[in-house]
Amino acid sequence: MSAWNYDSSWPAPAKLNLFLHVVGRRADGYHLLQTVFRFIDRADSLRFEPRNDGRIVLATPLPGVAPASDLTVRAAGLLQEASGCDQGVTIHLDKRLPMGGGLGGGSSDAATVLLALNHLWQTGLTRPALQQLGLALGADVPVFIHGRNTFAEGVGEHFTDVALPPATYLVLMPPVNVSTAAIFTAPDLPRATPPIAAAGWYPGQGGNDLQAVACARFPAVAEHLAWLQQFAPQAMMTGSGACVFASFARRNEAAAVLARLPAAMAGWLADGLDEHPLAGI
Repeated sequence: MSAWNYDSSWPAPAKLNLFLHVVGRRADGYHLLQTVFRFIDRADSLRFEPRNDGRIVLATPLPGVAPASDLTVRAAGLLQEASGCDQGVTIHLDKRLPMGGGLGGGSSDAATVLLALNHLWQTGLTRPALQQLGLALGADVPVFIHGRNTFAEGVGEHFTDVALPPATYLVLMPPVNVSTAAIFTAPDLPRATPPIAAAGWYPGQGGNDLQAVACARFPAVAEHLAWLQQFAPQAMMTGSGACVFASFARRNEAAAVLARLPAAMAGWLADGLDEHPLAGI
């Protein structure tokens, strides 16, 4: 039995998309993607307090987000409904990951809620069952429940796990909130990139099909990416933006570039993880 309990601080790590291709579109409008997700050691954290009134309360609402619409509250409600659980909870969210940054913060928070409350409420749902619940909240939620660095396909629910070398990432945060919907509905978004065989993918292969669209609509993303590419030509955007990143084999090399970052830009270092911190619960 895991030592995680109500006194624990539960991590919700960020992810980076090491590449992201749009390979098609379903009849229902959902885009078919291929990507590799890597977890990094930058994270939000959550704490949970038990309630005996069955209510789900978010103690730390996010600016501009109604509590009922918050992914953490919705995740807890879905788990209650799916399991028939009558327990309640107060959720405390310590937010370190930017909203609209392409780091998966909201999806990761929702996944951690499902994993934590499944454990704390002893509802007994399997990881595949939790992944199905997560998919109703967003396409990126299942990978955080899956818990492994992985090559993802479909709308983000088919996984082929990959072993990734150690790496330190320099992540820059343009001061904009990029709407995922706005990027995916853009008429100039590429939607027919030839698929890659999961077994044949290697680190460094592929780009981000969403990057040019985001750069054209958000000049700050283009500016940060251009600055980073001076030192790391392979730098790219993660997800639908806004954050951009570069991979370095040695942490001191990444730190040397970070030290040159202009005062008007914000960035930080993070190490790649071999698996999600909650992969074992």
